[in-house]
Amino acid sequence: MLVLVINSGSSSLKYQVRDVAAGSVLTEGLIEKIGMGNGGDGDGEIVGPRDHAEALEQVDAAIHQELGDLELAAVGHRVVHGGERFAEPVLIDNEITRAIERLNPLAPLHNPANVLGIRAITKKWPEMPQVAVFDTAFHRTLPEHAWRYAVPGELYTDHGIRRYGFHGTSHEYVTRRAAALLDLPVEEFDGVIAHLGNGASVTAIRGGHSVDTSMGFTPLEGLVMGTRSGDLDPSILVFLGRAGWTPEDIDTMLNRESGLKGLAGNNDMRSVVEAAEAGDAKAATALAVTSYRLAKYIGGYHVAVGGAKALVFTAGIGENSHQFRALVAEKLGALGIQLHAGLNAERSKEPRVISTLQSAIPVLVVPTDEERAIAEATAAVVSSVHA
Repeated sequence: MLVLVINSGSSSLKYQVRDVAAGSVLTEGLIEKIGMGNGGDGDGEIVGPRDHAEALEQVDAAIHQELGDLELAAVGHRVVHGGERFAEPVLIDNEITRAIERLNPLAPLHNPANVLGIRAITKKWPEMPQVAVFDTAFHRTLPEHAWRYAVPGELYTDHGIRRYGFHGTSHEYVTRRAAALLDLPVEEFDGVIAHLGNGASVTAIRGGHSVDTSMGFTPLEGLVMGTRSGDLDPSILVFLGRAGWTPEDIDTMLNRESGLKGLAGNNDMRSVVEAAEAGDAKAATALAVTSYRLAKYIGGYHVAVGGAKALVFTAGIGENSHQFRALVAEKLGALGIQLHAGLNAERSKEPRVISTLQSAIPVLVVPTDEERAIAEATAAVVSSVHA
């Protein structure tokens, strides 16, 4: 089965065609500047595709150029927010599309773009099966004591304010791969998964299910990230509001100007590590704050799962920055965690153990592959419908 995986942004469309049975990528690409003008703030003459439908025509042309007349069997969409309704991937129809659209207020930067991608496919290939795979779905197993905020109940009942969690597709995929590496049935896997990229989250896995996760109502909560602050005292926002900051000012500062960028002036972990090693005090502070925050979460989630059987690093930073992994591990001595310096420094695209034999629990590096997970989920949903 050939599956086209679509990840729609507001001005971009990332795609990949996968052969699910072979587990291989046949072609992939990225269409950018959708609907963007040539003016400094996006106005002026359109420089890219006018809309997602036009972008899809470019995708179709690129696929045919690469693959000839090979026929797609289905399309899988990454959808960021599934709210409380969607606990698993679902076959898309008009009602499902409208349901995703109704969740726009919970993910205003993501869900509207996801819907644009769905509608573009529906218009071009009306008979093509489409499946929505939700970033939040894996975290629908969070117990109430983990997803509740200690605020008046009507904030939840009237506005849906609760912890949802994100990166679920990655966390679920890595959970299965980590359990297999340890030769454990996934339902016996208790561990802590650290998905570390420009966006970062950590999840407590008990019995193969998510029981707590660092991101909350939005992807802003939790760890220090590339440009996001992560946790901070909510009274800071009240203070800034009284000082004349608008909601838009605060939102931009917290989501786009904080994190590594706010502390070190750069949101690229490789550059921050290099600067710290060269003696840059701001970069060193950024690494200390970021690694300390993660270590605290790992310690807390070790408790949440009743004693982790593994700590797993994944995503861009988690897979590639041996320096950052070492900084985090240094703070976990109380858990008996020890990295093997040689194994940690090795570069490999394969899942592997990087801890010593004396480490109380194994520490793993497991590359994530969200597109593969989306393609496999899409194939499974389509196959079950036609079974």
